[in-house]
Amino acid sequence: MLRPLLPLLILFVAGACQRTPPLSFDLGPRGISRDTLYTRDRGYGFEPGASATSFHFTARVPREGNHRVTVTVGSDTVATDMAIKTELRRLMVEKITAPHGGSARVSFIVNTRTPAIPATGDLKAGAVRLKMPRESVQEAWAWDDALTLEFVGPAPAVRRIEIEPAEVPTIFLLGDSTVCDQSKEPYNSWGQMITRWFSPAVAIANHGESGETYRDSIGRRRLDKIASVMRPGDWLIMQFGHNDQKQIAAGSGGPFTTYKDEIARHIAVVRARGGVPVIVSPMERRGFDEAGRVRGSLTDYAEAARQAAQEHGVAFIDLNAMSKVLYAALGPEQSARAFATPRGVVDNTHHNNFGSYQLAQCIAQAIRAQGLPIAKFLAADFKGFDPSRSDDPDTFKVPASADFTNERPLGDEANR
Repeated sequence: MLRPLLPLLILFVAGACQRTPPLSFDLGPRGISRDTLYTRDRGYGFEPGASATSFHFTARVPREGNHRVTVTVGSDTVATDMAIKTELRRLMVEKITAPHGGSARVSFIVNTRTPAIPATGDLKAGAVRLKMPRESVQEAWAWDDALTLEFVGPAPAVRRIEIEPAEVPTIFLLGDSTVCDQSKEPYNSWGQMITRWFSPAVAIANHGESGETYRDSIGRRRLDKIASVMRPGDWLIMQFGHNDQKQIAAGSGGPFTTYKDEIARHIAVVRARGGVPVIVSPMERRGFDEAGRVRGSLTDYAEAARQAAQEHGVAFIDLNAMSKVLYAALGPEQSARAFATPRGVVDNTHHNNFGSYQLAQCIAQAIRAQGLPIAKFLAADFKGFDPSRSDDPDTFKVPASADFTNERPLGDEANR
């Protein structure tokens, strides 16, 4: 169960960093008891709801930003087999095992943040306008002054956790419900899976949120938040479109007018901070015509994104085209297995773990194929991906998290 977000304007501000000693927690037989629940005053502890196949451990960190986490897994009583996720279900380690009585170690980078926006340059002090209660309760782990680790699988067991500040480049993500960190099953996004495909030489900072548009990113100050912590050489990968369509019905915009203008504003802000923008076209919704061909419901937005990238000389990833290939290869029936099915009804916009895992590989493949400089940060075991030859959903084994909801993500109400 997620705890409510504490008032955060009093918390630490990004950049106010001095040399901070590592945090170390012994979770072995003589270490921290499972009965030790997290409180902010204590600064560490387990979250409620632990089971034999899933548990969370939270540690308060002295500042927001990037952290190197080293986990030693293993048990003296059973063999260990699990995945590791962080914050809101960001997949960091797909599978780690240790024999009975043995151990194994793994390190990865986790980004944490608070809503606070310090006054820097042309930015006014303030905070991100969070959606209440969604971001203050269900998604509080994404915005607090702590780092939460999730250990899930057939036999999760942890001996020790170490956390220390990490000075590494950051790849920021910005987008809607198909990009953001979804807090509960069965929903998942490529932004939660892309962490799996990058090495611990770079951080992934996901600032996406359900129901939003480029315009919302500006109005709710999500872009300002990114600008306040972005360093020269950092990247911003951004993908909107699904909810931007509603602006046409409201008479307040369109793909080749306001949508492109708002992309241009994002590009300008990123470049002013010495960052590198990347535009991603919105992936398609699931839909097939009578001949079994994938319908195009976001064609204009995909084309507008392409034009904006070309006009401003920035990298462009055509996830719209790649998703069509993916869905077509799976076919009208099997493609449903890439989407969330709350209450047994297929949500043709929002993906599940399998679908988002495939889309994350599409993003990684495009980065490699285009030779983008961040390709050097791709995980060593990323062997490339062909969307026409997706993974087999029958053998997909990333373990699901324990928390589940039938509540659909915000936005895109007319396109289920």
